[in-house]
Amino acid sequence: MTDNLKTALEARLAKLDLNQLKGDFLAQDEFVCVPDFLPREILESLLNLLPQATKRVHRNYIPKHKKGGSVSRYDLDVAAPEFGELYRSGALLEFFERLSARDLSVCPDDDPHTYALYFYTEPGDHIGYHYDTSYYQGARYTVLLGLVNAPSCKLEYQLHTKNNQREIEKHSIELEPGMLVMFNGDKLRHCITPLANNEHRVALTLEYLTNTRMHPFLRFVSNMKDSIAYFGFRQVFSGAKKRT
Repeated sequence: MTDNLKTALEARLAKLDLNQLKGDFLAQDEFVCVPDFLPREILESLLNLLPQATKRVHRNYIPKHKKGGSVSRYDLDVAAPEFGELYRSGALLEFFERLSARDLSVCPDDDPHTYALYFYTEPGDHIGYHYDTSYYQGARYTVLLGLVNAPSCKLEYQLHTKNNQREIEKHSIELEPGMLVMFNGDKLRHCITPLANNEHRVALTLEYLTNTRMHPFLRFVSNMKDSIAYFGFRQVFSGAKKRT
């Protein structure tokens, strides 16, 4: 990021009520939503990068579960490296650590899911209910940043699904441009509702870890899942090979 964008991000983070956000995060079983999180300058710079990233979208379809397009970190590093620069921002990582009260690390270089773009561009694009299950030894926190919103594509989510002492809460929100959502991937059951005609949705995801260790076999399983359900075999295995 340029110095101006770094300054804008740091100024935005300084204005947030961290104590209130931490309270909401814990009360909602490690889930929080922050409208207008991204400064206007950063949102506009990311939107300007989308035409470059669009050329590398991989479409995928799993009957009765998901349909859409994705661009992995490997292709983003080539087409729009600014996304990776945002992901590795020290100020951003520190904010997420303070919010979650956990020591967090960036993902290893061989993880295609580290940061990725998700494109919903055809009617019916969606993803069914799921958890962001982690194959890492620790927890994985997912961050969603809205870039282009489609009113039909709502983030539906359920809180406290693994807590027998609490009643499950069901909610639904639109991921507006600039909005941030952060949650523990192993706790939040969520989905994206189907895209309507003449709409377009783009979201950026960032992943952070409490432990970067993963058994080699589980790395293979994770890569196979990402190949089939998200990025395609070329993006996942060719990208990983280049990095090693």
